Amino acid sequence: MAGRIQPWLLATRPQTLWASVAPVVVAAALAERDDVFRGDIFLVVSAVALLLQVAVNYANDLEDAVRGIDTEHRTGPRRAVASGMIAPEPMRVAIAVVVGLASMCGLYVAWRTGPEMIAIGAVAVVAALGYSGGPRPYASMGLGELSVFVFFGPVATVGGRYAFDRTAPLDAWVASVVMGLLAAAILVANNLRDIPTDRATGKRTLAVRLGAPATRRLYLTVVIIAFATVAVGAAAGWLPPWSALALLAVPVAVPVVRTVASRATGPALIPALAGTARLMALTGVLLAVGALV
Repeated sequence: MAGRIQPWLLATRPQTLWASVAPVVVAAALAERDDVFRGDIFLVVSAVALLLQVAVNYANDLEDAVRGIDTEHRTGPRRAVASGMIAPEPMRVAIAVVVGLASMCGLYVAWRTGPEMIAIGAVAVVAALGYSGGPRPYASMGLGELSVFVFFGPVATVGGRYAFDRTAPLDAWVASVVMGLLAAAILVANNLRDIPTDRATGKRTLAVRLGAPATRRLYLTVVIIAFATVAVGAAAGWLPPWSALALLAVPVAVPVVRTVASRATGPALIPALAGTARLMALTGVLLAVGALV
């Protein structure tokens, strides 16, 4: 039984799933600060975010295998479909099931919050499936990082905060910039590692278009701006004052940034991906704690 489940767990890319939950945790803490927190909304919005990220990861696993992008030369964890652990058709069924579950959870949120949440959810689903699927997957158009910033930043953080009482205060918008930038950094690290194989198979990610040196600089810039946003936001009163606690995550960022900024390639960059995901999770938790102080 465990052997049959393991490929499906592997395909979720568990080391990056923090990215979907962290923005919702921040949104919930800001809602609690404003005395509008609701436990059911937090749990269901978290489920929607997590399920949609799993759907994206499943779809990416499938589409990259079908399009011949994932080959034996790829660096990183094994992909379930490309390696033959999961056949394409069961993966398609799994994607439909996961999206269906996310939609059901989204309908509950809409019932408790307002019908406008249906539109937000529909856009999120289309974006999830269009990342690597469809006739023109936007991941191959160099738009992956921008999409990740939007959906893991404003959509997840501001949308999550909106779900509690149908308001979108300034602190949620500022926090969403931090979350969105760190989520984008995860993808930058991933695509930096995959430049050789993506270029060889015609997948024109932003990293392929920029080249490795510029992509390394992009990663550094994104991380610096994220923590600068925390510092400025807390000092200016755009975030709760104790949100500055998130700056305690900077020492965690240093070794990851050092790895990306070096000339490391291939397997040497694998820890940077998981490290950036942990950095985002830690920053989110510290932002949440700062909001609750």
